[in-house]
Amino acid sequence: MSLPLQGSLFDGEAIALGSIEAIRRTQLDATSWVDVLPGWLSGASQLFDRLAERVPWHAERRPMYDRVVDVPRLVSFFGENDPLPDQILVEARAALTTHYAAELGEPFRTAGLCFYRDGRDSVAWHGDTIGRGATHDTMVAIVSVGAPRSLLLRPRGGGASIRFTAGHGDLLVMGGACQRSWEHAVPKTTRPVGPRISIQFRPRGVR
Repeated sequence: MSLPLQGSLFDGEAIALGSIEAIRRTQLDATSWVDVLPGWLSGASQLFDRLAERVPWHAERRPMYDRVVDVPRLVSFFGENDPLPDQILVEARAALTTHYAAELGEPFRTAGLCFYRDGRDSVAWHGDTIGRGATHDTMVAIVSVGAPRSLLLRPRGGGASIRFTAGHGDLLVMGGACQRSWEHAVPKTTRPVGPRISIQFRPRGVR
């Protein structure tokens, strides 16, 4: 069931980034971690509206078993030389690059956007292991706008999952060996939920 996006009590706020210094780390294992900062971006409902309208969304199709199926979400990708669809994304990428400079050792360069229209849209268990993420420690930083959705992480190969909730301007950063050692997913839900847009910043060569 789909619902229109219902804004928060702070819809009148300007679109702006808060301090990233309050971010808190959860150590998943000896080499993998997740940083979470709720509400890093204010004015998230307004940014959702801008991105929903401005971004050139498209549906992907992928082979599955003996047929080709629609990927259950809309997507858009901005390479390192592509202009981002809103200035606040430029500022967010720069702030993340500055904050994680010592650990990451390189800038965030690309932005992948996913539009989850309702509870039927999802992404299956996976790691971002196309490119250097398959062999090197890296980071994937996710900013969420719109209605909150569950983001799950579990050890690669199966095991108990850890649940995070991402929406309304929240920031979640997966780092270390997380893409190789853990998998993440946004599961389908039968609960009535509004739409959500996920913005994923990555370094060069990580998908």
